[in-house]
Amino acid sequence: MLLAVALSVQEAVPQYDIRSEVSAFSAVPEVPATCDWAGETVVLDRFDLRERFDRELTGFCFNHTNTLLVIKRANRYFPIIKPILDEMGVPGDFVYLAVIESFLNPRAVSPAKAAGLWQIVPSTGKSYGLEISDYVDERYNIIKATRAACKYLKSAYNRYGSWITAAASYNAGQGRISSELDKQIQEHALDLWLNDETSRYMFRMMAIKAVMEDPLKYGFVIRREQLYPQIRFKEVEVTEDIPDLSAFANGQGITYSQLKEFNSWLRARKLPVKEGSSYMLLIPYVEDLFYSSNRQPVYYDKWTID
Repeated sequence: MLLAVALSVQEAVPQYDIRSEVSAFSAVPEVPATCDWAGETVVLDRFDLRERFDRELTGFCFNHTNTLLVIKRANRYFPIIKPILDEMGVPGDFVYLAVIESFLNPRAVSPAKAAGLWQIVPSTGKSYGLEISDYVDERYNIIKATRAACKYLKSAYNRYGSWITAAASYNAGQGRISSELDKQIQEHALDLWLNDETSRYMFRMMAIKAVMEDPLKYGFVIRREQLYPQIRFKEVEVTEDIPDLSAFANGQGITYSQLKEFNSWLRARKLPVKEGSSYMLLIPYVEDLFYSSNRQPVYYDKWTID
């Protein structure tokens, strides 16, 4: 009797192919066979390389908030930083290093006091020519900070002959990477036993590249109007003190908040200018500040489904 009841219940349950309902489940992202990064091909067959990549790929695929935000922000910031990388002779894939450093938040600050899109610490910033004072902190200047990051990366590449190892040194420092290469008798950072942060760092930049090159493949569906639009600027050279930045902004037809948004390297409400020096302020075109009137293009077609 019990068997008959069990059979009748089973017959009443509709049967379906789980593959047809995959959207209702957590689809595991597929690890590619290889990863090409800055001219180096990493074969993801060796267990440690594959599993380290898989960890970061899975993280980006299921940490939807940050991944979606960086794709949206990239439409605004990649057009600014990619041409500088090209000009400075640094591979374009280093846009993804900026992604993992700050999630493309130009105002990001770490507990270690690293700041800006490239998360530069004060000592490194000053050594690469960035001004850091009570009034100006050029680590928040996207253009100047990108140039400083490029100078560091080129010096590291000249030392190691590998852009991936150079990237590892951006996180851990050249002294630490060189020391570990010597102690562990290796030639490449991917083969080193490092602290968890640096070990993950290299795979984070490779994994976010995979996602951002084909978001739809990894489950991110974005429409064109959801990307953060590019904003054009006029450059205003400042050669004299600005005693009140709020009044200056109003004179330019924008708010103080909008001035700070695109010139977050301004660290006070006034801007003293030393004799013989000057600063370049970016003043946004007012029509580009509104989604309804901004007609700037999508930087990379695969970011959207339309």
